[in-house]
Amino acid sequence: MRQQLVALAVNLQRAGMSVDADPAAARELLEEMGDDVQQALDETAALAQRIYPAQLDARGLAAALRSATVSAGMPASVDVRANADRSPEVTATLYLCCLEALEYVGAGARATVTLRDEEGAIDVEVVEDGTGSSAAEARSDAELERLRDRVEALGGRLTVRSEHGRGLRVSASLPLSG
Repeated sequence: MRQQLVALAVNLQRAGMSVDADPAAARELLEEMGDDVQQALDETAALAQRIYPAQLDARGLAAALRSATVSAGMPASVDVRANADRSPEVTATLYLCCLEALEYVGAGARATVTLRDEEGAIDVEVVEDGTGSSAAEARSDAELERLRDRVEALGGRLTVRSEHGRGLRVSASLPLSG
């Protein structure tokens, strides 16, 4: 993103210098810059959505998760049977945990996202059916640790299982007092 903004600044200077000498080239450069600005805006919006999606407050966790699966273009079912009474930190962590787990789902696979209240905790599970080419096998330990850190920071626990041909299962449990 930073590189895009630096390139935009350079191109803006170039357009300014060529506006009198070569107006057609300046117009072409400005059109390209317009496309670059739109791309930067789209990427910024996507980043903001990953940090804390507005849908969590406006429409709730279930709607935000359904929207995320549609945006990812994957066949998925979302089953939320959990009380909406939880802290914003827990809600955001649940959402981001599901989002990251969905990124591991292999191409062509179907995923199921389930959230349930369980004796003072909320459990989330993302299960890949194993029919696709597994992206889980390509995940890095750093990505998995980031997800684990996010869950454990709120006193929760995370389990990830992946078997060739059987799919991926990411489970997290967070205390509701978190």
